[in-house]
Amino acid sequence: MDALLGYFFIFFARVCDVSLATVRTLMVVRGNRLQAAIIGFFEVIIYITALNEVVGKLNNPFNLLVYAVGFATGNYVGSLIEEKLALGLTTVQVVTKDPELCNKIRNLGYGVTALNGFGKEGTRHVLLISLARKNVPDLISYVESEDESAFVTIMDTKSVKGGYFKQSK
Repeated sequence: MDALLGYFFIFFARVCDVSLATVRTLMVVRGNRLQAAIIGFFEVIIYITALNEVVGKLNNPFNLLVYAVGFATGNYVGSLIEEKLALGLTTVQVVTKDPELCNKIRNLGYGVTALNGFGKEGTRHVLLISLARKNVPDLISYVESEDESAFVTIMDTKSVKGGYFKQSK
C-alpha cells in the first residue's frame, strides 16, 4: 500500500509541476514576470519533492516509470490549462469579399482596421482585429456564419499600445 501511495504521489507531483511549468513559460513569453516568478516558486518545490522520491529509491524502477508518465501527462494537462485560461491577446486577420463584414464585426464591439487588398480573384477586404484570446472562438464562429469563404489567420500578439478593444461584460 505504501508503494502505491508513493507512485501516486510521484505521478501527481509531476503532473502538477510540469503543468505549472507550461503556464509559467507562457507567462514569461507574454511578459507577466511576477506571475511567472510566483508560479516558478511553487513549481520548483513540487519538482524537488517528487525528484527526491525517485532519486531516494533508485532501486525501484517503477518510481522512474511513474515519474516519466507523470511528466508526459503534465505536458498534456498543462496545455489544456493554458488553452482554457486563454491568456493574452491575439490578432485575427480576415480576408473577405463581403464589404459589410467590417461593420458587422464592429457592431459586435470589436475594433477592426480595414485595408483593401487584391487577390487572385479580385478585390478583397483585409480586416485586422486584435482581441483577447478568450474571444477568438466567438469571433471565428461569427465570421464563418457570415462568410464561409473568408480566409482567416490567427496570430499571437505579444503586446499592444492604443487602439480599441471590446469591453468585458
